[in-house]
Formats: sequence, C-alpha cells, structure tokens
Amino acid sequence: MRLTVLKPGLLVTVQDLGRFGYGKYGVITSGAMDKESHRVANWLVGNPDEAAALEITWSGFSLRMEEDGWIAVTGGDLSPRIEDTPVPMWRPVYVRRDSVLTFQQVRFGCRAYLAVSGGLNVPKVMDSRSTYLRAGIGGWEGRPLHAGDRLSTYPSRLSNRSVDRSTITGAFYAPRWFALPGKIPATGQEVTVRAMPGRQYEDFDEVSQHGFFHQPFRIRPESDRMGYRLTGPDLRLTKAKEYVSEAVALGTIQVPADGQPIILMADRQTLGGYPKIAQIASVDIPLVAQLQPGGTLRFMEITLREAERLRDERERELAIIREMIKRKIEGVVP
Repeated sequence: MRLTVLKPGLLVTVQDLGRFGYGKYGVITSGAMDKESHRVANWLVGNPDEAAALEITWSGFSLRMEEDGWIAVTGGDLSPRIEDTPVPMWRPVYVRRDSVLTFQQVRFGCRAYLAVSGGLNVPKVMDSRSTYLRAGIGGWEGRPLHAGDRLSTYPSRLSNRSVDRSTITGAFYAPRWFALPGKIPATGQEVTVRAMPGRQYEDFDEVSQHGFFHQPFRIRPESDRMGYRLTGPDLRLTKAKEYVSEAVALGTIQVPADGQPIILMADRQTLGGYPKIAQIASVDIPLVAQLQPGGTLRFMEITLREAERLRDERERELAIIREMIKRKIEGVVP
C-alpha cells in the first residue's frame, strides 16, 4: 500500500516500539509515546507489535491512500474522517484507493496512531524504524512528515479478498467489533498518575514530599516528546547537593534547580544529573502520553511491588485483547 501526505499537521512521525541497546553509545530510545495504543493499532491490521506506524500529534494531518487496504486508528481521538464521514477507531477499517484520511479536531487525548497492514516500509537504523528527531535518524529521513512525502508498506498480512469491494457503498468498510480502548483522558480532566518514590526522594524536605503526592501539577506548553515540564508546588532539597549523572528511564521525574519537575518521556536523554523525586509506574505511561499541555495531574504513591502487579495485570488484559483480535482477523474479518 502507498500513502501520500497532503497536509503535515503539527507533528507526525514514524515510530515503532523504540531503539534499545544503544544507550551506552548515547543513542536515545525514542519510539511511540503511547506504546499501548501503538501495539493495539498494529494488532488490528495483522501486524506484529514492533511494526512501524504513524504517531500523529494534534490535528491538521491528512493523507491520501493510493491503494485499497486495511488501516486502524487508535489512541487519542483527533476526529479521523474520510469524505466527511467519521472513521471508527479501535477497529480495522478497509479503505478504498484515493480515499483521503484527515485528522481535523482534538476531542480527547493528543496523540493518535495510524497503523497500515504490513507496516510502514522505512529503513531500520540501529535495529529500529523510530524517528529520533534531534539526531535526524530513523523514520522517514529522520524528520517529521512533510506535504508530498510518499510512504509505502510491506506486504499486507490481511487478505483484501476478505472484503467484497462491490459491496462497499460508503467511504470505507469497518466491522462492528472493536478492541477495548485504552485510558485516554478527556480534555480538562484531572488524572491520577501512580508513581513510586525515586532514588533521591529522601533528599527532598518534608513539605516537598507531601506536596508532590498531595497537590496538583499542570503540564506546561513547552512540553514535548523529550519531557513534560510541570508547574506546581516548589520541590526543594533539604540541602544543596551535586549529583553524579546516572541512567534515567521512561517516566523518571527529575527536579531541576527551579524546583519544578520534569517527566522524562520517549525522547529522553540517556543520563540525568538532576535529583529524581519519583518514577511513574509503567502501567500509567500511556495515560501520561495522552495528556495535553495545560492538563492537570496528581501523583499517587504506590510501591514497586504494586507497580509490578499492575503491569502484569495489564499485560494479561492486553494478551486477551490480542488473542481475540487475532481470532477475528484470521477468520476473515466479519
């Protein structure tokens, strides 16, 4: 299948699950911000977890389908439409040649994922197809998509014969069944994010410790794929101290000298020298990835054991969702 970008939108990049094993060389992980939505989108069109898809941030993006084929849109609701008809999310959708898919308005969340059956055909760089914007590598020429870019996919794993084209009277065909959506926050909704005390949590004074887990924070406009900058209660150390830079992870929360925390996200650096007050539980990273600038959140303290239990429970739920999708699409999508 071939795709042509008509309007680039705010930020649209090719992403897979990330570039692992190269942190020792200073190469960041990158990858989809909301990996759960990315994975489900791929499953819906018969792709493996690691297939490359488009991460669409905010609205204004449009592209033309140059051939018939299967797509799936998951993640935040950016009002996807074909020929002014809303495209149902969280299910496979069969689109016809020359269809124009647009993402017009943010309803909730802020990032949508568009998977195409077969997966996007871009070269692997260091074992990943993810775009690393600051280094200009991976994805589509190491940059966001521009108008006129023409992408292609690998051969589809779903047979186009599973749909009788002559019976499609509207803009597209979509089955009635769908995958259960992930947690996508509504615009203006305050969300609760579960986190564990970080390595330097005890270095912060009691007022800061209490404030971190009991007062709201707002996401600042300058937040991006590297990190979410927050505004909230001042977080202060008991005494001035210098820290040796050490490894950071997705969801690590650092506190620079201004006392306002930063949540490290997909394009985070490999090392950090600021004190780490907390670590977000991996189960809540997809939720955080969908928060909009100006959105508010509160942190709820949990233990490492609780975080591991929540992660395992969610992975079991996702395994069931994946198996049910597999059964549907292998039996000729009804």
